[in-house]
Amino acid sequence: MMTLNVFDSIAKFFSSLFTAISDTVKKFTYKDAIDIILLAILIYALIRLIRETRAAQLLKGLVILLLMYLLSTTLQLFMMSTLFSYFFQFSWVALLIVFQPEIRSALERMGRSKVGTWSISNLVGTRTEEDEVLLNLHSAINAVVAVAAQFQRDKVGALIVFERETKLGEIIGTGTVINAQPSAPLIGNVFFNKAPLHDGAMIIRDGMVYAAGCILPLTSRDDVNYELGTRHRAAIGLSENSDAVIVIVSEETGQISIACNGILTRDYTRETLSAALQKFLINPSGNEEKRGLWRVKNGKK
Repeated sequence: MMTLNVFDSIAKFFSSLFTAISDTVKKFTYKDAIDIILLAILIYALIRLIRETRAAQLLKGLVILLLMYLLSTTLQLFMMSTLFSYFFQFSWVALLIVFQPEIRSALERMGRSKVGTWSISNLVGTRTEEDEVLLNLHSAINAVVAVAAQFQRDKVGALIVFERETKLGEIIGTGTVINAQPSAPLIGNVFFNKAPLHDGAMIIRDGMVYAAGCILPLTSRDDVNYELGTRHRAAIGLSENSDAVIVIVSEETGQISIACNGILTRDYTRETLSAALQKFLINPSGNEEKRGLWRVKNGKK
């Protein structure tokens, strides 16, 4: 008799479950489908944003606090549940503060998207200015490639930043504005080891050598090889907070590297460096999420 009652309970449970699902399906409209799809896209974007960052660990900590709150509420632990309830009432403020770098990065990526970069100039058209910038950019790439090859042979350190959509005004403010036509002699003189600006970074804006002696933010990642020096860490740090392309020449080994989107690639030659800069700067479509780049695993300053 008890066995029959158990089976009856199970049958009633599944019957009520199927009834609820059936009622939900009947009420389901195309708006609900759009709502679910947009929510799924938002969750996927958030996962991609925090993946492999410190935010992932912070999120795990918040999940643990939430589980503790649910446990204290279930067990009716008055003091603990009250404390957690006050904490979660103002947790949105804490989230804005804690995840500020990730939120800023997400907003910058939105601004660098095709929708974000649309402007009135797309309607009016400024082909003359664009052509001039493109010509200067080609000259800058050729000059940087030539100097990097020379520095590679002579073991001279260099840190050269190509500004893209994200403006680097704060970084430029830490250095000296030059705003000169790009040339190999000019870049070589800036990074000459007796020159006053050789320890900082050079900023190239719109194909012009815009500033030098600039201070870049160091990466805060703890998975970067400890053997990497300040130049490489500064390049990675800036590439994490902007879409800039940074060329690094090691003073110790002469090795040429590129930092972009928080990823460091290494062992460039004159030819491969030129090809990489052309792809990133002249024809950047398809390179923003380039997966062929390998993570920082070895190397020196």
